[in-house]
Amino acid sequence: MAITDWPLAERPRERLLKEGAAALSDAELLAIFLRVGVRGKSAVDMARDLMVQFGSLNALFAASRLECTQVKGLGDAKYAQLQAVLEMSRRALSEAMRERDALSSPAAVRDFLRLKLAVLPHEVFLTVFLDAQNRVLETEELFRGTLTQTSVYPREVVKRALAHNAAGVILAHNHPSGVAEPSQADRWLTDQLKAALALIDVKVLDHFVIAGSSVLSFTEQGLI
Repeated sequence: MAITDWPLAERPRERLLKEGAAALSDAELLAIFLRVGVRGKSAVDMARDLMVQFGSLNALFAASRLECTQVKGLGDAKYAQLQAVLEMSRRALSEAMRERDALSSPAAVRDFLRLKLAVLPHEVFLTVFLDAQNRVLETEELFRGTLTQTSVYPREVVKRALAHNAAGVILAHNHPSGVAEPSQADRWLTDQLKAALALIDVKVLDHFVIAGSSVLSFTEQGLI
């Protein structure tokens, strides 16, 4: 049955307009993005199949162009649209962080870092540089590694902090394994970076570990 044959109250687009986007399931939101299905399947049916095939929205977002275009009903146009939506979301959250004290908008920081790092298949270490009022100066991906580890050099982090004349930093890295629990190496590295940055009067405000939809804060865990 086509979505146009559904009762108005059950159609995803109409529900979104009436109840808001948060009321919809992942599959329903994806169906609105798809707009149309394929022969024999509505957009909602197709969206549900995609959620089963990829397992989650994060996994779908992380899929390569080849993986997406091999799915019937998804082509280069849909892949490009999906990447554009993701990038617009990242930029909007980046603007939200820049417009005010990063510590007064922790949700924006978490959402930005999740969108930036959660979908990556390899480890990345990222640093958010802040001024004395905790406003974002710049966000940089400083190191990139493998599926399980990244080499991080405190000297390079210090150099970039000096280059931005930063007063504070927020550190972040992802765990492609899907486990947000910080390792002993993560804790040791954080201590090393705190000590190195303290020598130039730059404070480490937090260190986030991103694993899929989970975000762990060192500060909230009492680790900083």
